[in-house]
Amino acid sequence: MKTARRQAREIALQALYAWQISGEDPLAQARTLEGFERTDARFVEGLLRGVRDQAEVLRALIVPHLSREFGKLSPVERAILYIGAYELASHPETPFKVVLNEAVELGKSFGATDGYRFVNGVLEKIAASVRPDEVARSRTNA
Repeated sequence: MKTARRQAREIALQALYAWQISGEDPLAQARTLEGFERTDARFVEGLLRGVRDQAEVLRALIVPHLSREFGKLSPVERAILYIGAYELASHPETPFKVVLNEAVELGKSFGATDGYRFVNGVLEKIAASVRPDEVARSRTNA
């Protein structure tokens, strides 16, 4: 059974995908998606506002860790990276390993065959840059 947060991330992914394609407000888009009423609506809305309002800042976090141009990523990969980068930068209460795991699960469910591996690698590098102490503690305890 999926948690409300997992469902929230799935709704956010779908809304961000549509936002990239259509340019329409992702918040309005999310509210029309099936399953929205069963999610943590405040979490979805926070993710979407954060990504929409900080898209350029998030892109600047993501781009240095890419092996190809940002524009060449699929809209699904971009949406997952936006969500993950936003959570890493703005939700320190969520352990970075949870953020990475959730991104991998989104990639497996919605992305290309091995796209989740690419997303995981990029988000690991972002985590190391925005949460160096947490990542270092994790590596020490491993």
